[in-house]
Amino acid sequence: MSARLKRGPIAWMAQNIVAANLVMAVLILGGLKTASVVKQEVFPEFDLDMILIGVPYPGASPAEVEQGIVLAIEEEIRSLDGVKKVTSSSVEGAAGVTVELELGTNANKALADAKAAVDRITSLPEDAEEPTVSLASNRRQVIQVVVYGDEGEETMRQLAERVRTELLMLPSITYVELSGIREREIAVEVPQDNLRAYNLTLGQVADTIDRLAVELPGGGVKTRQGEILMRTAERRDLGQEFAELRILNAQDGTGVRLGDIATITDGFVDNDQEATFNGKRAVMVNVYRSGTQTPIEIADAVYKYVGEATAWLPTGVGITTLNDRAQMYRDRVDLLLRNARLGLILVLLVLGLFLNLRLAFWVTMGIPISFMGSLMLMPAMDVSLNMVSLFAFIITLGIVVDDAIVVGENIHEMRTNGASLHEAAIIGVKQVAMPVVFSVLTTVAAFLPLFLVPGTSGKFFRNIPAIVISVLMVSLMESIFVLPAHLGHRGQFLGVIGRFFASPFSARIRAKPLATGESEEELDRHHSRLVDILETPGRYFSGWLHTFTENRYAPFLAKALEYRGLTISVGVAVLAIAIGTVASGRLEWTFMPKVDGDVITARAVLPFGVPVHETEVIRDRLLKTANDVLQENGGDKISLGAFAQLGADISQGFGPVSGASAPSGSHLTAVQMFLVPTDQREITASQFAKAWRERFGPASGLESLTFQFSTGPGATASLEVQLSHNDLDVLEQAAEELAGKMGEYSGVKDIDDGFSDGKPQLNFHLTPEGRSLGLTAAELGRQVRAAFFGAEALRQQRGRDEVKVMVRLPEKERRSEHDIEALMIRTPDGGEVPLRVAATVDRGLSYTTIKRADGRRVVSVTGDTVAGEANPSKILGDLKAEYLPDLVARYPGLGFSFEGDRRRSDESLAALGVGYVLALIIIYGLLAIPFRSYIQPMVVMTSIPFGIVGAVFGHLMLGYDLSLISAMGIVAVSGIVVNDSLVLVHAANEARDAGHPPIRAIQFAARRRLRPILLTSLTTFFGLMPMILEPSVQARFLIPMAVSLGFGVLFSTFIILLIVPSLYLVVEDARALVLGERTRVKRVSPQVPGLPTQ
Repeated sequence: MSARLKRGPIAWMAQNIVAANLVMAVLILGGLKTASVVKQEVFPEFDLDMILIGVPYPGASPAEVEQGIVLAIEEEIRSLDGVKKVTSSSVEGAAGVTVELELGTNANKALADAKAAVDRITSLPEDAEEPTVSLASNRRQVIQVVVYGDEGEETMRQLAERVRTELLMLPSITYVELSGIREREIAVEVPQDNLRAYNLTLGQVADTIDRLAVELPGGGVKTRQGEILMRTAERRDLGQEFAELRILNAQDGTGVRLGDIATITDGFVDNDQEATFNGKRAVMVNVYRSGTQTPIEIADAVYKYVGEATAWLPTGVGITTLNDRAQMYRDRVDLLLRNARLGLILVLLVLGLFLNLRLAFWVTMGIPISFMGSLMLMPAMDVSLNMVSLFAFIITLGIVVDDAIVVGENIHEMRTNGASLHEAAIIGVKQVAMPVVFSVLTTVAAFLPLFLVPGTSGKFFRNIPAIVISVLMVSLMESIFVLPAHLGHRGQFLGVIGRFFASPFSARIRAKPLATGESEEELDRHHSRLVDILETPGRYFSGWLHTFTENRYAPFLAKALEYRGLTISVGVAVLAIAIGTVASGRLEWTFMPKVDGDVITARAVLPFGVPVHETEVIRDRLLKTANDVLQENGGDKISLGAFAQLGADISQGFGPVSGASAPSGSHLTAVQMFLVPTDQREITASQFAKAWRERFGPASGLESLTFQFSTGPGATASLEVQLSHNDLDVLEQAAEELAGKMGEYSGVKDIDDGFSDGKPQLNFHLTPEGRSLGLTAAELGRQVRAAFFGAEALRQQRGRDEVKVMVRLPEKERRSEHDIEALMIRTPDGGEVPLRVAATVDRGLSYTTIKRADGRRVVSVTGDTVAGEANPSKILGDLKAEYLPDLVARYPGLGFSFEGDRRRSDESLAALGVGYVLALIIIYGLLAIPFRSYIQPMVVMTSIPFGIVGAVFGHLMLGYDLSLISAMGIVAVSGIVVNDSLVLVHAANEARDAGHPPIRAIQFAARRRLRPILLTSLTTFFGLMPMILEPSVQARFLIPMAVSLGFGVLFSTFIILLIVPSLYLVVEDARALVLGERTRVKRVSPQVPGLPTQ
């Protein structure tokens, strides 16, 4: 070996086994250490590129909220830099504004700008509360604890508060909140007769309470004994303490106490909210994780606490855990690790068949080394251990050994040709270093577009390219610098490792233990016997592969090259068939596969303002029909319980946290059925939801009824058309027609036109008589509001709760419309006049919700589809082409847009398409550099469309729709399939440059590289095969990417071995024609002896 070959870092590492072992040890030990501290979660967590603005406006109608708050905020926000879209929702008592930011916008700067913009607004209503402006964040719920029993509301609240307090005392838990409860309130109810008797108004009573029940610091005074602090301590915490406040004072020193004129109740806000679990009053305790806390340690602490809490809970009160995401994490990690183990075993079997035992062992060692190296980098990349990142590791199982296979196989070839171990290691790696480096870089380039997918989908799946790229880069370093050192030193396999495996085995063969002083030669002999036995299948397979190559592949390739025009035409025909398959609609598109969860949620919306007893009937009907389905499918064996909410929606415990209040009212109810994990029941969540819907029957009298059973990124409604118009009446009519049209499609369910009949509304207008008495609209509104909604006296913190003190009329004086008309309005001169005299009234309806998008009123018509019965893309495409233009023509000024899944799909595909084009340009450049050619990279890249064809046929064969995750796999496979073409063309170029005709060079290269090409493709496919065939519904949203990668690589392999050589010769024919050379031959001999590459 020349001195030149011994120079350079590659040669130095190949000869320095100690350095190679140290690098390997650092990667493995570092990865193991990082694995114990890296963040763990079910799904990736990420910040959302959104700003949420919430403004409570108690007692206000949606129209008042829109006019008084939303319009002012929109005007200030829309002009800020980095704002992509502004949407808002005005509901009774609250405004919520969502600001979507452009990709790449500095979220913290945008937040500061939004806060400053809101602070500039001076026109917000006086009774509106302080706006909250925050970045949207994902709640990270781990587990729920429900406390339920037959006790009263106050007792259940106190028990739940104790559970929350004691959970927060545990070292592993830092964030716990309660749901299913009403907010605390101290109600001061003063009859009109008492107000009249003492010449008071409700507003005056509220102001007096605010002045008297105070706690103010008085500063400090310095004395000789030291500094003394002073304060005015008249704070009242409990309801009965307010009774002693003196509202009026007489000259003789006597006075009127608040308790003398009012009934004071220390209780809860006056609404219809109620939560039950298995029919008993309940409070839900939601436990979240923060920082680096793991779901498993939090859940373990909660389980231990719940077991201990039963000892002090009163008789008749129970406590249990629900919605354990830590168990979900365990189950899904086990599922992925099981697939990883199976994939690794298949990869090992494939390597063992193609390579000798020693080479297969060190090539396989590249997998754990690369994985551990990537684990070391995960904290720096802000990547956690979750279902998506673990799936990314599975993706790399077969890919990661590709470079090691090429390097190892070439070293083995050098060794077979008579080179020494050191020479084979150095020459072998240097010969293929260039194609290996650039093949890894092309794969990296193909995964880069996945970083460009916008929105929550991109953030959700960004773990995949991060993990894959890091694994590939560590693998490249290992195959270039570490692998040659191990293959160049026999002792590394025949020494310690060999004796470790061989000695016990040989002892069992001889049925006696090895003698203590047994010679090194005898140990090597036993080891050689073991290796010989283990390598027997590989030798048979190698012989078969050699026979196949010479007797089958070489003659077939010769014919394909002789009729290369026909070969290329067949390839074009295959491409046309794939394009036609997609265009025909046989393979449908869906944004994201739906994944069954363990919780089914039914939500019912009744007409706005209905009596709560009507909503109770629907809730009870939902519970009964769910129980009927339950009894038909295993009963309590498959159920953990049923949680029902009346008067409010059920909090999901995840999703953006907004400052605006969640929807509430007597018209809302929701029921959650908690099921055991999927592997413990035969019925799936989707099947349960379908049976529940059918058992419930027609939803007459309901505004909407939806059943949600899926979790993850595909959990939202698959159909959402947003209509926009400034006239709400036009919107309502158009939305009703569109919802009816959606209902005509088979397989469409849960249709909601976005409108609900509003509450009856009374609008007051001052009469001339009222104006003559000195009344103003503002004063009239304040008195009416104080009488029925209440005048806020003060709010203060009591423990963890904010408690309001509200002053209003007693309930018996605010029950009917007669009470409204009989309300006495105080005039400025101290007199009184009935409301019916001071004002006229007209009746109307208040909209339940007013939504806006980019300055226009909008309504969203939504629906969902039944898998296998309807395709959302086809339905939306049909609506866009046939129905919506006619709807717009019939309602001038009407606009429409596709939102939800369709909008996210369009944005993601657009970004992915741009990224894909950039990736192809980068791949072309990476290929042009080593080839020093403008044309040959195109020859190599012809494998890309056939990789896409393989992905399409794979989806068709296995019955999967194309989805966003499928498209990500198609983009990624484009970088993988060029690797084999790169190695093939590089070998042909070396033979050609050595003086051999192109026809002989490509034949030699195809035969010479057949084994590594088959090996890299099969390891990729078999590494993914367990995931592709995984029957669990929990993995369905990841499987399409595995299908794209596995089948894309497998199909393109056969194309590479025939069409790429044919194209290579076509290019050489053209070059020869230009140069005037005669290189084309009409008949090609399959017999090509081994050609030198130098």
